[in-house]
Amino acid sequence: MIKFPHAKINFGLYVVAPRQDGYHNIESILWPVPWHDILEMVPAADNQFSFSQSGNSLDVDGSENLVVKAWKLMQKKYDLSPVHIHLHKNIPSGAGLGGGSSDAAYTILALSELFELNLSKKRMQLIAGKLGSDCAFFIDGKPHFVAGKGELLAQTQADLGGFHIGIVKPGLHVSTPEAYKNINAAPSPKRWEFPADNPEEWKYKIRNQFEDYLLVEYPHLNTIKGKLYDYGAVYASVTGSGAAVYGLFRESPNMKKWFPKETVWQGQL
Repeated sequence: MIKFPHAKINFGLYVVAPRQDGYHNIESILWPVPWHDILEMVPAADNQFSFSQSGNSLDVDGSENLVVKAWKLMQKKYDLSPVHIHLHKNIPSGAGLGGGSSDAAYTILALSELFELNLSKKRMQLIAGKLGSDCAFFIDGKPHFVAGKGELLAQTQADLGGFHIGIVKPGLHVSTPEAYKNINAAPSPKRWEFPADNPEEWKYKIRNQFEDYLLVEYPHLNTIKGKLYDYGAVYASVTGSGAAVYGLFRESPNMKKWFPKETVWQGQL
């Protein structure tokens, strides 16, 4: 069985308040992006669970990979027979693109399908929520307004069909704890609107609160964001807590020409 976990970007990200459990309440729009990892799962021939990984290197060992954690959680809950899982990483880590969370969610989806568990979307979202704050979003991968830690989901009917996206991942890593440590929680704008029919307005109405820290501490990110606007983006932003920056375009961008020394991806929403 092969699955293709996808990335995400944030349209707006507000850190509203710290929580007693050590997390923060946030508000954001999460949007699926067709930049994919590859997840292969088959029954284990030797009756022993195994995990392997190729592609982009990760800064965690196998036992700490969210795919392995998802397997252990599902195996314990449903007494599953061992499987072999191979993950090929294309989505950069430390980028705010949600690659690890997506891999975990798709592990749950694959296990439910492989073992014919017939789990509901809601049940899988509850399981995914135990692994990470944005894991639940990836169970159906549709655009959602998210709140709480990221586990409270409300599907949005906004339509960005026809828009192109370009993503730049510079050669730096921003850890999530670092980003949260250096941001001041504050109430979001009063029920901030998402004017999806006119992305040109987002520059003045929607922002990622992490940029207050990231664009100062890492000026290269600010340079990338400025270049995306110079090259015609109607909206540009850091995604998540960094360090990837994306631009929305009405025409297909030329990311490899514009950013020859960075990791880039482009596609259509």
